[in-house]
Amino acid sequence: MNAPAVLPRREGGVLHLTLNRPESRNALSMAMVAELRAALAGAAAADVRVIVLRGVGGHFCSGGDLKDMAAGAGDPAALLNMNAAFGHLCCEFADTGIATVAVLEGTVMGGGFGLACVADVALASETVSFRLPETSLGVVPAQIAPFLVQRLGYSQARRLAVSGGRLDGLQALALGLVHELHADVDAALARVLGEIQHCAPQAVAATKSLMAKARLHDAAGLVDEAAAVFARATLSEEGLEGISAFVEKRKPKWASA
Repeated sequence: MNAPAVLPRREGGVLHLTLNRPESRNALSMAMVAELRAALAGAAAADVRVIVLRGVGGHFCSGGDLKDMAAGAGDPAALLNMNAAFGHLCCEFADTGIATVAVLEGTVMGGGFGLACVADVALASETVSFRLPETSLGVVPAQIAPFLVQRLGYSQARRLAVSGGRLDGLQALALGLVHELHADVDAALARVLGEIQHCAPQAVAATKSLMAKARLHDAAGLVDEAAAVFARATLSEEGLEGISAFVEKRKPKWASA
């Protein structure tokens, strides 16, 4: 039997999804995309607090699987569906109410670059090396383009796209592509998971949704909606528990140990 393209592992409220194609530096095959989408859909109904995305073998992801692309070259419909499936994966990770963390090591290319951009928190090892090679291969970073612009801004995204951009960890940190750069990325991950799990899950989801809207609307246009979101949260079971815990100087019931 073929090994699964994604290795899921649950630790309390944390779901670890590990890309498992070390022979190709975890290139995104059609099977991997399908397994990631299925795991994300299942997490939404399984009380998962955080999703951690990582790769085996010291590499995050080398982008789309060129063998899959070559196999679909004679079938335009298959190629379109393959690319669209990856686009849906990016959108689903970007839109989930669950907190997401990407642990970026070694190679991060193409579609892997895009997955790094959709994570709420991007932690990078000092071994990380980013590249956006699509235009140098005669193709287009089609599905990740919107997320590159969101994360990096229009000017930097365009620069990287037209130059087959290469970035090391320090350059990625300076651009805001990654949030932290560490020699010991595992220790950083443990700390960040504790910080996230100290926050209320429904409040996290509502905040992510409101921030996504804030990218597209001015503040004045969101005043009434934001007030309604705030009132619902404050009067919810989570909000009442959080306020009680603060007054009583204790951890709220949802917080990690």
